[in-house]
Amino acid sequence: MDQPLTQRADQPLRPRGKRQPRARARQHLAPNPAPQKTQDARPSADVPVPEPRPADAPKTQERNTEGPKSGGAPDLLKDEEAHQKSQTPPEPPAKTESEPEPPAVVPTPAPKPGTTTPEPQPPTVAPQPTPKPADAGDEEKMLPDPRSADLPADKMPAEEVACRERLKTLGVEFEDHKAESNPEIGCSIPYPIVLKSLGKSIAIAPGAELNCPMAEAAVRFAADVIQPAAKAEFGADLKSISQASAFVCRPRNGTRKLSEHAFGNALDIASFTLSDGKTIEVGPAPPEKDGKFLDAVRKAACGPFKTVLGPGADADHALHFHFDLEPRRHGGTFCQ
Repeated sequence: MDQPLTQRADQPLRPRGKRQPRARARQHLAPNPAPQKTQDARPSADVPVPEPRPADAPKTQERNTEGPKSGGAPDLLKDEEAHQKSQTPPEPPAKTESEPEPPAVVPTPAPKPGTTTPEPQPPTVAPQPTPKPADAGDEEKMLPDPRSADLPADKMPAEEVACRERLKTLGVEFEDHKAESNPEIGCSIPYPIVLKSLGKSIAIAPGAELNCPMAEAAVRFAADVIQPAAKAEFGADLKSISQASAFVCRPRNGTRKLSEHAFGNALDIASFTLSDGKTIEVGPAPPEKDGKFLDAVRKAACGPFKTVLGPGADADHALHFHFDLEPRRHGGTFCQ
């Protein structure tokens, strides 16, 4: 059997319309009004409160908190809950609480290593300095020489024919060679010959390409100087000469002047071989007897040849004799 709710004796009934704004104001000021509701619902010690039914106990307590039972109470509670939700600001999402607040000014992201502003790089091809006159080209590297313009004529000159006749008389084995000419460098031999021997009994190896005057000078020097020196020092005849260089189209080492080799006008001798098989090599420190022979040949060469170089003159001539017929003013010689 349902028992009617008993009104507290010490509190008069208040109109429902005035309580609603007050309850909303209290909810707005205090986010958690549960303790206040519990205190308002506490019954007076003088007025007995009937025990509610077990099934309706929660509803009775909630209704006692708000006031006497009325037909519009459920709707009023829904309106209060909706109003409370609208007044309470929404909580931020859980993910936003753990992230830092964005700054007022968005920082510019640091550029990636691959997108950094490239530093000024040197040009792919470095600017080349203005070449000096000596480096401007092959034509300027070599000083001009009038012999560079020498070319063969349709008919061999008389002096060339006479030179070949003298070689044949001396028993020299040789053969004519085609003209040598390099206009870019300046090398030229209009009428070269290749010596196979320096007389009837003196060979030369390998064959030496020379102009005819230089070939004749080498043949006469071998017969007039080298052969007697070998006989006097070693008691044997000169059998052969080993040559290190004859015609070579190049400048002098370290200079802009063409070498006499570029005109077939020089012969380099590396060693001498005697009839008994002995070989005398040109070098800076030969054995005593070899040294005496080499010194005699070297001194005697200064005159028949206009330039004589050998060990001690420079590093380029440490292992051979250099003989040439370079034309000099007043017919002078250079022997070192």
